Amino acid sequence: MAAGYVIVGWNRFKRAYDGVLLAGLAAFLAAHAGAGILLAPAGQHPSEVQLLIRASGAAAFSLLTIILCIGPLARLTPRVLPVLYNRRHLGVACFAAALVHGGLVVLWYHGFSEVNAFVSLLISNPRYGSFGGFPFESLGALALLILFVMAATSHDFWNHVLGPRLWKWIHMSVYAAYGLLVGHVMLGAVQGEKGLAQAALAGGSALLVAGLHIVAGQLERRRDRAVDGPPEGEGWLDAGPAEAIPDGRAVILVPPMGERIAVFRDGAKVYAVANACRHQGGPLGEGRILDGCIVCPWHGFQYRPEDGCSPPPFTEKIPTYRTRITGGWVFVEPSPQPPGTPIAPSIAGEAG
Repeated sequence: MAAGYVIVGWNRFKRAYDGVLLAGLAAFLAAHAGAGILLAPAGQHPSEVQLLIRASGAAAFSLLTIILCIGPLARLTPRVLPVLYNRRHLGVACFAAALVHGGLVVLWYHGFSEVNAFVSLLISNPRYGSFGGFPFESLGALALLILFVMAATSHDFWNHVLGPRLWKWIHMSVYAAYGLLVGHVMLGAVQGEKGLAQAALAGGSALLVAGLHIVAGQLERRRDRAVDGPPEGEGWLDAGPAEAIPDGRAVILVPPMGERIAVFRDGAKVYAVANACRHQGGPLGEGRILDGCIVCPWHGFQYRPEDGCSPPPFTEKIPTYRTRITGGWVFVEPSPQPPGTPIAPSIAGEAG
């Protein structure tokens, strides 16, 4: 991230990924528009613009549902990690579909208004106190604004300028955007349909996203090693026996105060570093050590376990923690050292 910036770091996998994404999006739009023509009531023939409005809106909602499912699925199975690696491409495609949907709505329904088209969109229905007649357009407009901010700041350049913490908070607003879109669909498209298919699809999608996050959260809690407090008042956290840490992998400590700590074992060497990757807050403790570096499972960022520094030319650094082994048991000092501080590893099998 810190070595340099390009618009897209193209490689063979990214080209194939985006090719499948664009082909799938085109097929979805065509299928949705075709279904709209075939299922239209007798005597009602929606225009091409109306068909594209509905298809692009459905595409944006479907893409955002998929995006929000990728994170928890990647925690449940590593097979989804290649999709997570390029999730931002899906996000940009989602914003593009939402922008087409919103732009066509404004032009088609408000483009010939006596006032500004955007003003017309917001003032055409002031019934905010009504459930059945609620101005669902405002929910969609606010969701589109959030998606725009996320798409505009999706590049690693903004991650570096804003800082990982602020950048992460901005992009966590995707959940607010999704909630707004669920309300937009339920109060808009669903209200205009006689059947329950639209409501079932939108509600089922929201339940799927919520369910996957709950299951992934429970799995993460089972993986974590909760620490109630320092043993015997010594101020060191109990990480369990060294042999219980898989070679090249980590156990994750959850101290009473502070951030999660990833405790890695590389052969006989035991290290402890902050669990959050500097890139997008990825869980380093769910990665592994390859070629002497901890590799983040989300986007492949690397850190040397002995000092928390990324190998040159990269300059990211994470906090490190002092460790010790007593009677084969690993203990971690709860206070982090400044990012990039070298810490000698503890050696399993040696006297603590």
